[in-house]
Amino acid sequence: MPVQLTAQGKTLFALLSGDIDHHTAPALREQIDNAVTEYRPRMLCLDFSAVSFMDSSGVGLVMGRYRHNAAFGGDTQVCGLSPSAERIMKMSGLGKIVSFKKNAEGG
Repeated sequence: MPVQLTAQGKTLFALLSGDIDHHTAPALREQIDNAVTEYRPRMLCLDFSAVSFMDSSGVGLVMGRYRHNAAFGGDTQVCGLSPSAERIMKMSGLGKIVSFKKNAEGG
C-alpha cells in the first residue's frame, strides 16, 4: 500500500512511501481524500519520510489534500521531507498554506 493512514485524536497521519509521480499520485489522492472525508481531522499530517522519489506530482498531491481538508475546516502539515523536496515545495508557494515540520511528532 503506498500510504499508511492512522487517526490519533483529531489528527490523521498519512505515511507516504515509495515513488510519488503521475502514475502513483491518483491512488494516493483517493485513499487520503476518502480518509479525510470519513474522519474530518482537525490536522492532516502528510509524512514524506519514506518517499524515495517525488516529481511535481508531490506538490499537486499536497495542494489538493490541503484544499480537501480545508473544506472540512482542517489544517494540513507536511513532514519528513528531504532537503531538496522541502526546497521545491517552499519554492512552489506551499509554505503559505501548509506548515512544514521535521517529523510527524511536530519537531
